[in-house]
Amino acid sequence: MTRKGIVLAGGTGSRLSPITQGLSKQLVPVYDKPMVYYPLSVLMLAGIREIAVITRPEDREQFHRFLGDGSQWGVSIAYLVQPRPEGLAQSYLIAEAFLDGAASALVLGDNIFFGHGLTELLHRADARPGGGTIFATRVQDPQRYGVVRMDADGTVLELVEKPQVPPSHYAVTGLYFLDGAAPARARDLTPSARGELEIVSLLDTYRAERSLEVIRMGRGFAWLDTGTHDSLLDAGNFVRTLQSRQGLQCGCLEEIAFDQGWIDREALKAQAARHSATAYGAYLDQLATAPPQR
Repeated sequence: MTRKGIVLAGGTGSRLSPITQGLSKQLVPVYDKPMVYYPLSVLMLAGIREIAVITRPEDREQFHRFLGDGSQWGVSIAYLVQPRPEGLAQSYLIAEAFLDGAASALVLGDNIFFGHGLTELLHRADARPGGGTIFATRVQDPQRYGVVRMDADGTVLELVEKPQVPPSHYAVTGLYFLDGAAPARARDLTPSARGELEIVSLLDTYRAERSLEVIRMGRGFAWLDTGTHDSLLDAGNFVRTLQSRQGLQCGCLEEIAFDQGWIDREALKAQAARHSATAYGAYLDQLATAPPQR
């Protein structure tokens, strides 16, 4: 059964107030694109075409206006509602009917991933027939994150949420590839002291069975969380620098869809015309008029 994708775009975005008083955090721009484009691009790079976006009830129409049904990118986007934020693992309960027994890839709507070889790592995770895969990256301040300790083969030995004494410098990023049993496992979880279904608790059920793999994102990979004003500005500057130096877009959904063969040249030209007044549109037009051997 083909893996399906979930983008968790709920939450109040309180740390980005007053920006988020009238706009969902995941629709705030990160340089030249809405924030949600970046996690969507990760799922598309993994080859995933059926995607559910989980939003707050009041934000659903905003997201639909920005993303539509996904057909312009050759994907299918469904919209699910999170009545109250009750933990990341709640995503699997909300999306259970959408998944319908399929394996999933869950990505947090405020996370940005970048690095040469990212697509290959995503395909490696997608190829696992069962169990779960998480992605970890080295950070200077692991006590701020969920931390993973692993053996040389990548098997997870320990998961700790914001430890005072971290067992490693590897933080667990907001990207989780889990098999079709994830909703049933989430249903059996007990809410934490803060009343949430914790993602670490869900992952720990896989770890206990030694079926949780960790993929280390080494030097050259960037993982950005855009949850504060400073980190949002840092992410925008990062994307701007990459794009201006390389002349290549980061998180460009049209380019990914075209490269995957999900949309044709005419569809790409139509998207270029839609954004014709911008550098983004000019980039799409350049892709659409490039020689076919690209």
